[in-house]
This record gives sequence, structure tokens and C-alpha cells, in this order.
Amino acid sequence: MTWQAAENRYDQMKYNRLGRSGLKLPAISLGLWHNFGHDTAHERKLDMCRTAFDLGITHFDLANNYGPPAGSAEEAFGEILRTDLASHRDEMIISSKAGYDMWPGPYGEWGSRKYLIASCDQSLKRMGLDYVDIFYSHRFDPETPLEETMGALDHIVRSGRALYVGISSYNSQRTREAAAILKDLGTPCLIHQPSYSMLNRWVEDDGLIDTLDDLGIGSIVFSPLAQGMLTTKYLGGIPEDSRAAQNHFLKRDFIRPEIIDNIRKLDGIAQRRGQTLAQMAIAWVLRGGRITSALIGASRSSQIIDCVKALDNADFTAEELAEIDLYAREADINLWAKSAERD
Repeated sequence: MTWQAAENRYDQMKYNRLGRSGLKLPAISLGLWHNFGHDTAHERKLDMCRTAFDLGITHFDLANNYGPPAGSAEEAFGEILRTDLASHRDEMIISSKAGYDMWPGPYGEWGSRKYLIASCDQSLKRMGLDYVDIFYSHRFDPETPLEETMGALDHIVRSGRALYVGISSYNSQRTREAAAILKDLGTPCLIHQPSYSMLNRWVEDDGLIDTLDDLGIGSIVFSPLAQGMLTTKYLGGIPEDSRAAQNHFLKRDFIRPEIIDNIRKLDGIAQRRGQTLAQMAIAWVLRGGRITSALIGASRSSQIIDCVKALDNADFTAEELAEIDLYAREADINLWAKSAERD
């Protein structure tokens, strides 16, 4: 039976304006960083995309290196576009990025004009698209002039490869510099994608959120669940199929008894609110309307459904926020400090 998108898909999702632009994003977006490579069955990936779209998630976030192997997430999403979502292309925001290692030799990563434009072309080919809606510089390149990196983004828009551009994991100072260059070129910086969660506050400490407000740039935060730590997954130990068990992005030594004790207390707050811990963590990053969208990952459709329910209870009392701060700050983790250029 041919899949048909749910007719009521826009009824429950909230859509927020990106800074001072004319574009809106769903409050919850789906990232294809994990579980979209060759390590996941295609039918599961297809089911997750269908579920997300049926729930009003119109934004699908990718990068050239997502997989594994690198590039395979874009290939899989391209196949899903062809078989199921092609007729809905104008209802979707599709983003990709370039900045990390993709091919051998001196031109396969970072922020040169050659790398960014070549990588964008490769991403378009893998997904079978004429353009992406948003293309990002995935990380600040300390050895390439920022004018060159931003000039490449400007060219990508002017050549029709992307409608908008953004940056990811740039600190506040670099964000101001990048935004000024793009403004002068006539291609505004639409969006910033930093990591942010109750356990990872670098955007607050760095002043990045204030900077984005000041510049009128939208935001979408990745890892709002701190790589799964802000779920109940690790309250009983480290499951064999978990990210911590892989000891790659999420290290085993983060799963320490004193940290889990504080996460268990956060889970108690969520239970009092009538939410799962994951739902509360997503509602927390969206509190106050300063973050445009929370970028979630999933390994199955039920997780997407659970995360979207965060919007059913998105308000916090001052007492709840103070209690969350107490336990989250005690956990004292910054999972992604090294991903941001901080000087």
C-alpha cells in the first residue's frame, strides 16, 4: 500500500520564526547524525522519516559526514525522498553541512572555498536534489580566513545550491565576525547550530544566545538529550547497544554514579511534571522562546513520538528551573566543549 502523509500533520506542531528572517522551523527537528547509515535497516530509517513528517516535523538535518560510512545518511535520505517524500519537497526544510574529514588529501575537510563548494555538490548528488534549504559551515577553521569560508557560503547561495546559510559550533566572537562578513556580502547568516542541553551550558557561559538575539540569527540546538544521558537509558547501567557502550562520542566515564544520581533526580522532576525525562529536557532547551528548534536524533519511531509530546508541557515554574539548575550543574558535564572554537 502506498504511504500517504497524514492530513492533520500540521495541527499539533509549533513553528517558530528563525531570528528576523521570513523562515520558520518546527519546534522539534529530526537530525540524521546517528542511526541513518549502513548500520541501520532502510525500513527503519524510512519509518522514522514518515513518522516525523506525519507529526509535523518538516526539517531534516544532515551533513556530508553522517553515516556510517560518511555520506551514507545523505544517500539513504535521498532514496526516501525519491520513494516517499518527493511530492512534499516544498513542504520540507533540508539542510546539510561541511567541515569535517570527507576524502583523502589536503582538500577534504575544514573551511576552504574548494572544500565547501565541492562538498555541497557531493551532498546534492547523494540526495538527488537541485538545492538544499540550508547549508552550514560545520565548524570554524582556524587556518582559513573567515572571509574565504563565508565567501564560499555566499557563492553557494548565489549559485543556487542553497537558499540560506548557517554556521555550527562557532563561539560568540566568531559568530559576530562571520555574521558581519555575510551581511556585507548580502547573504545573511540565517541560523546557528550549537550543542546545548541541561548538562552542556557552553552557549550560556560563552554568551552565544545573547549574541544570536542581538544579531537576529535563529538557532537550532543539537544533542538536547546529551547523547541520551537525559533519558532513562543509563539509570540502570550502560546497555550493550548504547552510545556509551561504543565509547565514541559519549564516553563511558561520563556514566559515573554521582552523575547518574543527579540525572535520577532530574527524572524525578520530570515525573512530577507528568513527562518523561527526554520530554522535559527538550522542553527545557525551548523554554522562553530563545531557541528556535530542538534537533533530536532517534533509533526508532517511538522515540520521535515521545519527543514531540514535550510540546504538550513546555512551561516551567521558577522553582522547577531552580531545582533543575541545582542537579544539572552538579552533574558538571560539558560533553561538547571541544566542538566549539572557544578562543
